Amino acid sequence: MRYLTARKRAEGLGAAHTGTEHHWYMTVSAVGLALIVPLFLFFFGRALGGTHDEVMATFSHPAMAILTLLVIFVGLQHFRKGAQTMIEDYARGMTRKVLIIAVTVLSYGLIATGVFAVLKIAL
Repeated sequence: MRYLTARKRAEGLGAAHTGTEHHWYMTVSAVGLALIVPLFLFFFGRALGGTHDEVMATFSHPAMAILTLLVIFVGLQHFRKGAQTMIEDYARGMTRKVLIIAVTVLSYGLIATGVFAVLKIAL
């Protein structure tokens, strides 16, 4: 027979065994996005309205390509995790499974499209 307090049983990863990990991932990705998105918007705004050659030169620079790839990847992963949490909270049964698969396919499809576009410009 085990004698555990209520706190000891609740301590750790939560009921689904991923709650704390998910919360930390969302917190870290939100802080990362808060740092890189304003920087990306600044450089994107400077390139906006330029000629085709100027925009291509801006985005072909390695630092800008890496920044753009980071924004695409981290932003869409953050979207995927947040949307999955929302779906898990409000949908049930087969609808939940279909929506989670759809959000995952959408986010990875957008990541692949964005990476392809940036690499095509940068290389």
